[in-house]
Amino acid sequence: MEKDGPSRTALITAYARACHQIADRPQIFSDPLAARLLGVTAEELADPGTLTTDHLGDVAGDRPRRLFFAARARFAEDAVAAAVTAGVRQVVILGAGLDTFAYRNTCPDSRIFEVDHPATQAWKRERLATAGIDCPETLTFVPVDFETQTLAAGLESAGFTRTDPAVFVWLGVVFYLTPNAAHATLEYIAAQAQPVEVVFDYLQPANTEEERAHHRVRADRLAGVGEPVFSYFTPDDIAAQLRALGFTAIEDHSAPDLVAGYLDGSEEFRGESPHALRAIRILRASR
Repeated sequence: MEKDGPSRTALITAYARACHQIADRPQIFSDPLAARLLGVTAEELADPGTLTTDHLGDVAGDRPRRLFFAARARFAEDAVAAAVTAGVRQVVILGAGLDTFAYRNTCPDSRIFEVDHPATQAWKRERLATAGIDCPETLTFVPVDFETQTLAAGLESAGFTRTDPAVFVWLGVVFYLTPNAAHATLEYIAAQAQPVEVVFDYLQPANTEEERAHHRVRADRLAGVGEPVFSYFTPDDIAAQLRALGFTAIEDHSAPDLVAGYLDGSEEFRGESPHALRAIRILRASR
């Protein structure tokens, strides 16, 4: 997390979603606001060499990674849509970064809480104003500096209601938390009034020396930009934790399988997916 703006990974995710809109067919996920929020044009995205930022270079030529970011967002927003259809009216986006769901939301009686570091939110709000993207009345920003505040206190002060059902979206965050911190957040979510649902992604540990080498490369790269990886979970371990907290329905996918499920010619994608992507899993749990 940068002290004066969003993290590098938050920017990379936003650029990946923006690039996906013009570079990938079939399109998995539609986000017409991603490029506007970043302040880049379709022409610039189509010709990455014209951009002055180095963030786009990480995803411009990395189709599998772009597709995963798109599939991850699609999976989460499909879960939110299903929850809203079932009557849930509170949506909490943990580590919201440059997510644009709140500004595309078409359910006028839902409440969306974007939780993130104050510096990220200040940068984002400035970009929203510059881009002419209105903040809807359904949105509440919840600035939380986890070094000095708790999620519970931040949401309570923002008017979040613990006695009403909610769906939590928690993407691109768990890797950077200790196992204890991740479990504490899941405990908080599990204590919400039912029905409650959470969607999050995580990294599974390596099983072979080749996988361990790829893990080391990823960890070194992320540590180099100030975002070290602190946790890995096996699917069995995370499922056991969730069941112990009362979650009864768990849907867990590997990143390549998630992407392939949204594409035609899925076997082709599985063949091109890099080892770094194969370590990522995403799940949806409800109680």
